[in-house]
Amino acid sequence: MSNPDFFKLLRNTFLLGLYKLVFGFPAPIVLALMLHELKNAVFKRFVQTVSYLPHFISNVIVASMVIMFLSPTGGVINHWIRALGFEPVNFMMEPGMFRSIYVLSEIWQHIGWETIIYLAALTSVDPGLYEAAGIDGAGRWSKMWHVTLPGIAPAIVIVFILNVGKVLEIGFEKVFLMYNPAVYETADIIGTYVYRVGLVQGNFSYASAIDLFMGVISLIFICSANYISRKISEHSLW
Repeated sequence: MSNPDFFKLLRNTFLLGLYKLVFGFPAPIVLALMLHELKNAVFKRFVQTVSYLPHFISNVIVASMVIMFLSPTGGVINHWIRALGFEPVNFMMEPGMFRSIYVLSEIWQHIGWETIIYLAALTSVDPGLYEAAGIDGAGRWSKMWHVTLPGIAPAIVIVFILNVGKVLEIGFEKVFLMYNPAVYETADIIGTYVYRVGLVQGNFSYASAIDLFMGVISLIFICSANYISRKISEHSLW
């Protein structure tokens, strides 16, 4: 904690993890609910397949795709920007845009895979509850709010607690592949710092101490989230 870069590294790591939790955690739930409402089974399977395929793509390829699409010279995004009459933007050199780019790429890559958890939980919801709600005059939105969401609440709570425990465990690989010295201000996280200190500089004991510190903080996070969930709801990990 006496390191002059400690608070910057902790801030960057925490904000990346927080943004991923806030925007990435609800995304598969929303997609699962939308797929659950689809009546066309063929289209539903097609959407499922297309959405979870990116999960199997290597982080190296995903990072390369992001850099290529956002390139100021031949990127698709800047091609559209020029078509609208604006100047191209070098997104990967803008510190203020790194977090948004990272979180959006994470959502795109993993939303389909995480949706499988909630689709599996939806199969355990009693169809009789939907019939009873329909008899009582409930519409599609009311059924989703009062039947579907309470039915998958245990799965939502468990996944949320596990994700809270991983707030500081931001994926090193993608950040390392996407960042550059120009965006260190917002992109340099504890994982990349440990890489530079431990592997590049050979200070293995110091890097191990940092990882131990991260593990303790993650344990505190997950225990706190579990305790709060147990107090305010009936669902928790233990």
